[in-house]
Amino acid sequence: MHHHLAATPDTVLWGHIDPAAAPVLRIDSGDSVTIQTLSGGARNLPAPGSGCHALPAHRQVIARCRPHLGPHILTGPIFVRGAAPGDRLLVEIEEITLAQDFGWNAVEPGFGILPDLAEDYQSLTIPLDRARRQARLPWGPVVDLAPFFGILAVAPDAAGGCVGSIAPGPFGGNMDNRYCRAGARIALPVFCEGALFLAGDGHALQGDGEICDTALETALDGRLRFCVEKGTAPEAPEILCDNRIITMDFDEDLNTAATTAARRMVDWLARNTALSVRDAYRHCSLLADLRVTQMVNRRKGAHCVLDLGTLPAGA
Repeated sequence: MHHHLAATPDTVLWGHIDPAAAPVLRIDSGDSVTIQTLSGGARNLPAPGSGCHALPAHRQVIARCRPHLGPHILTGPIFVRGAAPGDRLLVEIEEITLAQDFGWNAVEPGFGILPDLAEDYQSLTIPLDRARRQARLPWGPVVDLAPFFGILAVAPDAAGGCVGSIAPGPFGGNMDNRYCRAGARIALPVFCEGALFLAGDGHALQGDGEICDTALETALDGRLRFCVEKGTAPEAPEILCDNRIITMDFDEDLNTAATTAARRMVDWLARNTALSVRDAYRHCSLLADLRVTQMVNRRKGAHCVLDLGTLPAGA
């Protein structure tokens, strides 16, 4: 069955992920949902006369809701029947659509890798050519857009209570991983009954690291399909995209995040192929890429990427 979930003041959580939040939609494993997501607060809306237009739903949310613990507007939660702690929730991104005619990028004192470069808060509106999937940056170049969801999350363990939307974790959240794009399948561990899935933080374009703290932020609509695998929860989110497996970790220390992401790749190979742990270790050193996901979300992210085509036949 296919469902539609609009972003309204009654179907979003602004700035937080709450395992006690009431579901706004209930679905079965195997169902798909077209989800509307929004991006930014009042200070990120285009100025009058800019030629860009904020979505009516965005203005309604800003008028009626207030952020709590974080800045991201998240649509959901979605209750997936049959999902229970210890299960794996597979989220397949079938399609992503640019939902508005602009994106925004902001710099702010104290934020980003180089926090001293921002003297005051400045939000820059950048028109999007949705037909061509391109944008002309104010300093000249025309760039191809590569939209993805910065936040895909399940609710964390209820024992920890409500958490802010900024820091990612084993539940996913603000991963800011560019592989969370159309065609990807994201595996998330389930911590609460029904999983309680949320999506948001749409990005039209972002480089690894998200250096100034924001990407080309925008509203996205996504068609996502949900499937539950019983008793196979991964330790942390994993992504399968373009015949590549991506393992991740998030930690206040980037070295720890990178080490754990790499170890998870070695473990994945040893578990899912005929390679020994030692040969998997060697294979990763020769053929896997260990990358910085983001540096700006309190917990830094690292991901390890391996092309499955590098594996021997029958492995």
